[in-house]
Amino acid sequence: MAFSRVFKNFKCNIIGMIHVDALPGTPLYKGNWSEIVEKAKYEANIYQKLKMDSILIENMHDIPYVQQQHLGPETTSCMTRICQEIRNVISKERKLPLGVQVLACGNKQALAIAKACDLQYIRAEGFVFSHVADEGYTDACAGELLRYRKHIDAENVLIFTDLKKKHSSHAITQDVTLLETAKAAEFFLTDGIIITGNSTGDAAKPQDFKDLKGKVNVPLLVGSGVTLDNIDDYFAYINAAIIGSHFKKHGLWSNDLCEKTIEAFMSKVLEMRK
Repeated sequence: MAFSRVFKNFKCNIIGMIHVDALPGTPLYKGNWSEIVEKAKYEANIYQKLKMDSILIENMHDIPYVQQQHLGPETTSCMTRICQEIRNVISKERKLPLGVQVLACGNKQALAIAKACDLQYIRAEGFVFSHVADEGYTDACAGELLRYRKHIDAENVLIFTDLKKKHSSHAITQDVTLLETAKAAEFFLTDGIIITGNSTGDAAKPQDFKDLKGKVNVPLLVGSGVTLDNIDDYFAYINAAIIGSHFKKHGLWSNDLCEKTIEAFMSKVLEMRK
């Protein structure tokens, strides 16, 4: 399986989020480009020091988001620079897997960045079926995205795909169950399925993973709401947990990283793996 080629643990890898500060061209940008790059590198070093299994880099502060057709070249170029800087500070001995997500629905952009910066995976929105998100209508993209991956010779880059994505309405697909959606994503060649709660920081339902376990043959990832107190609920059922809010001060995604929280969390996970 491609997943095991990238991740050293088949069960419950921990992926720490770097929420890059607002980039040039977005409403909250503060004219602090050099500081943005240095902060991202600093956070990568914290994650590396505290034995994170992987790091996912995302332009989370670029609110309000726009759909991919409205993303300017400055977003792709700035994220490329940041990803390369982070790749450069990661120890060659550890070979820490890195991923990228470009909001919103910048899946092709993320693939291009991953190709250029030797990243191992992307997080993609709208892979199968369609939904309405707060930034607008999101259509399915699996066929186009996988053809683009082939076109740029990036087939070694894994594509992890959100299903029934947070911050979205799924009324138009309410007659399609989570299992049916997951099977469609598997049929359309996803490299991993991400399940979230309703919004950033909200816990996904452990029952969703229990319902999917053994019924699809692709890795399962939890994409929101994992904490020190509830990791036990997911551990046996997931291949990875993507964690952002819990690793920040006071559990708020927009705050700085809290090293004490990360250290305590990773200590518990390492103990659970024994």
